[in-house]
Amino acid sequence: MAKDRILSPRPQHRDEPSTGSLLRPRRLDEFVGQRELLERLSIALQAVRRRGEPMEHVLLHGPPGLGKTTLAHVIAEEMGTRAYVTSGPALTKGGDLVGTLTKMQPNDILFIDEIHRLPPAVEEYIYPAMEDFKIDFTLDSGLHAKVITYHLKPFSLIGATTRAGLLSAALRSRFGITDHLQFYRPEELLLILQSAAERLAMGAIDPPTLLGIARRSRGTPRITLRLLRRVRDFAQVRRGGRIDEQVVSDALALEGVDELGLDDLDRSYLRTIGTVYAGGPVGVEAIAATMGEDSGTLEDVVEPYLLQIGFLARTRQGRRLTPAGADHLGLILTPAAEPAANLAPLLDERGDDGAGSS
Repeated sequence: MAKDRILSPRPQHRDEPSTGSLLRPRRLDEFVGQRELLERLSIALQAVRRRGEPMEHVLLHGPPGLGKTTLAHVIAEEMGTRAYVTSGPALTKGGDLVGTLTKMQPNDILFIDEIHRLPPAVEEYIYPAMEDFKIDFTLDSGLHAKVITYHLKPFSLIGATTRAGLLSAALRSRFGITDHLQFYRPEELLLILQSAAERLAMGAIDPPTLLGIARRSRGTPRITLRLLRRVRDFAQVRRGGRIDEQVVSDALALEGVDELGLDDLDRSYLRTIGTVYAGGPVGVEAIAATMGEDSGTLEDVVEPYLLQIGFLARTRQGRRLTPAGADHLGLILTPAAEPAANLAPLLDERGDDGAGSS
């Protein structure tokens, strides 16, 4: 079995679901980061609570691991209601939602993760539920078909997606609040780490030590909490529970994570461009074939962070390794070779000379 990539922002079985709820904020004032989004949500929540109405339908989009699911639970907590959680791939037909929608109480939250993967049949089924709080389902078929309309209690739909561009215009237009989650700054991740360390009973840890974890976390809370757990395990087994900057460095070096948050796959990707393709430009398919990796994995998992920190450039001709990326790997980029077209006259002259002398 392939090893889980510790720096992947996707959920993993090692994320310890037993402590996941312990580390999650439950109220808006406990949520760190996303300052402007929280302010907009706070105003909307106060307004609907005063009017006794359900929260507007909310669409949250952005990279994985930034807190979209957590925000859905926070909104439910602020509304004093319950959150029902499902995902786009789990809903294969319209009837899959009937049981959930019909048992929801007023102002409850329906959270659909990966909402861009809803099948068209389910998407059309959910339109009247979002707009008019009703669903139509068909009994029997053919000449005996009968459509029954079921009126729902007012609820709020919260959709989360990492691919907002894949949502249909019809579905997107039905959300009253649409917001993009940003990557976190190291200082914000430090606050998350301090709160998590306290809740995990890890004792007092110096801020510079925790900042060393935050800077390796790719601006993603899910990753920073995962790294904290790995450091905790390492310190408990190898250092008698003591955690300092050296322990953080040793623990994450064992996981293959360097001081900038790059792992073996990131470095292999950059090194392939820098050595095999002389720094680029080169197409992602060629890189994937050289590395023996899937090109989709490289585009979705590896490239975003490398672009974010300026180690990779995407041009019309292909991917290029930047000087900063080369410096990090200790590589020296050589100028590109002269195009073959510029050498053609020289080759023709040598050919003529050779023919004349024979």
